[in-house]
Amino acid sequence: MRLAIAYLAVATVAWGAPVTLKIRLPKGVVEMDVEHYVASVLAGECSTFRSDEAIKAMAVAARSYGLNLRGRHTAEGYDLCSTTHCQRVEPNAVTERLASLAAQTSGELLWFAGKPAFACYSKSCGGHTEDGGEVWSTQRAPYLRSHADPYCTRQSSSEWHWTAPAIEIAAALRFSQLRTPAEIRAINVLRRNVSGRVRELELVGDGERVRVAASSLRFAIGRALGFQTLRSDLWQVAVSGGRITFTGTGDGHGAGLCQLGADQMGSEGHGYREILAFYYPGAPVGVSARGLQWRRMGGESVSLMTTQPDGSVLPIAERLIREITHRYGWTAPAGIEIRVYPDVETFRNATGEPGWVAARTTGRRIELQPAATLRGALDSTLRHELLHVFVGAQSIGGLPVWFREGVVGYLENAAGTKPAAAPEVDIRQTDDAGKARRAYAAAARRVADLAAKYGEASVLAWLRTGLPPEVK
Repeated sequence: MRLAIAYLAVATVAWGAPVTLKIRLPKGVVEMDVEHYVASVLAGECSTFRSDEAIKAMAVAARSYGLNLRGRHTAEGYDLCSTTHCQRVEPNAVTERLASLAAQTSGELLWFAGKPAFACYSKSCGGHTEDGGEVWSTQRAPYLRSHADPYCTRQSSSEWHWTAPAIEIAAALRFSQLRTPAEIRAINVLRRNVSGRVRELELVGDGERVRVAASSLRFAIGRALGFQTLRSDLWQVAVSGGRITFTGTGDGHGAGLCQLGADQMGSEGHGYREILAFYYPGAPVGVSARGLQWRRMGGESVSLMTTQPDGSVLPIAERLIREITHRYGWTAPAGIEIRVYPDVETFRNATGEPGWVAARTTGRRIELQPAATLRGALDSTLRHELLHVFVGAQSIGGLPVWFREGVVGYLENAAGTKPAAAPEVDIRQTDDAGKARRAYAAAARRVADLAAKYGEASVLAWLRTGLPPEVK
């Protein structure tokens, strides 16, 4: 149960709040709830799957991929397009089955380093997935490393054949402004990736040799002659009688989840989490941030968990603990832990709190935004959260929220002048920072009034004994 949150004077959108995306459809830009978007992607990308578990795996991958790329088209006035450039979206084709399967994974994402993973996928990997870094130089992530996929080829052969006149292929390359011999006499494969896909090739003409990237060849042919021609970069080639013939396997870039293999895994009884673990190893599934590499720094009374060295938090926390124990005669609870997140986005992803929440305390764990983000408020924020740890350690069950929050506010001298009354429910909401601050201030003022009437010692004793009937 969340015991405390400290607020910043910055307003941002909470990751845990309902997220909408602006999607460019053929009829124009529309705003979609994320879950409706995911169901629409399922309709566009995998509606023919036999396996419900494979569709659920696709739902998690599509949700992760979409939120990873959110804002990709900001310059054009929307987040994502509805074509395969982002993900194919077909809102009008969503069936009850697809909507239900998407809902069964609602909010679940693949995570890497505290952020939604780049969960790419393709129709068929041809028996061996591709390394993400070979397709996109910025995606050399460990969960996108190349590996064998026996499930892809177990369902059916993904072998394909395509042939065309050499002169037609040369024209297609020139259309995309790629250099090519006037007449292609031979094609030599110069280099293949670990997955076996062609990376670089050589076009041989009369007295001319031209090096071309395999991906450039495929896209040039696709633009001019259709993308169902050269379906992947996993191929062999032969030139004979003025024609070029490609024989290959796979369909698409092959990185990440293989749809053909995932559907086969689901049909063999594997659950959607098993499918995701096979295709994205090291990217755990969850509704809040995962995959952070924590380092532990131990102090006298508190341990600090951080993803990067930070020498500012631990000595401040130790000093504040000494001050609190001396001032109130309390014993420091054992097992106090402070987790400092690397950035505001990861803090929001992990806790579900909006960006204007500086920290939160659950039991004896304090979760904190980066010290640099607090802009001089680190001392006061840590004091607030540590007071919650101490108050929580003194408290019996059943105490009302306003009293526990109010005691902390009173102890840190945050009551100030008497505020307007505010409902207790406003303490827990995170949609409106102003309402929350007023509710906390009202609770602190109420405790301050009780301390003036009954004495501070009596009010603090109520933490252990419960509120007297007249206060209840």
